[in-house]
Amino acid sequence: MDNTQRVYKMSFASVYPLYINKVERKGRTKEEVDTIIYWLTGYDATTLQQQIDNKIDFENFFAQAPKFNPNAGKITGVICGYRVEDITDPVIQKVRYLDKLIDELAKGKAMEKILRA
Repeated sequence: MDNTQRVYKMSFASVYPLYINKVERKGRTKEEVDTIIYWLTGYDATTLQQQIDNKIDFENFFAQAPKFNPNAGKITGVICGYRVEDITDPVIQKVRYLDKLIDELAKGKAMEKILRA
């Protein structure tokens, strides 16, 4: 299984606590992580929790997102050594968009800037 397929099949529920731990170590909150996820995907508290409880993989997490944010294309920069705007695989790009937003939160960026308001 190549890296792309591994990411596709990775459980969102397994990565979600890692996002929270990353930002909490920097003085940010789970609520802020959730706000980012809601903004990017259109999930709300109930539907996000359902995806976590169902241990949905990343491929389906994004495929089932109620409304992927049209402003996601404004997310630019490098994450994990890749320029997010240049990633051609749509699922991997969405995963990296989320990684980038979480990274910005952990680095202390203002929420208005993170959410590309």
